[in-house]
Amino acid sequence: MRAYREAALDALGDPTRRAIFERLREGPCAVGELAKELPVSRPAVSQHLKVLKTAGLVTDEAVGTKRVYRLNPQGIDGLRVYFTQFWSTAMSAFQDEVNQQVVTKRAADTSEQEKS
Repeated sequence: MRAYREAALDALGDPTRRAIFERLREGPCAVGELAKELPVSRPAVSQHLKVLKTAGLVTDEAVGTKRVYRLNPQGIDGLRVYFTQFWSTAMSAFQDEVNQQVVTKRAADTSEQEKS
């Protein structure tokens, strides 16, 4: 699972692949249609889609003579899980820091009151 997650993150690190990924959020699309919307050639779009597919972020199917691509919900869910865990860890660390500062402040306040 880790290799797929890393491949997905790497795949989305490229601006053109991210643009393709975001376009597919609107719905399935053929390579030719995607190429019309992007400043890269059709073969380049195909290569980007191959990377996204290898990373598990898109799937494809033959529809007549075209290949139609769509987002892969399982691949996207893997990224969601990763970022949820990442966010939870970050929020936990933030909460620990806040708690530590509260304890330190209370100790300082208690010390000041004892001096008075």
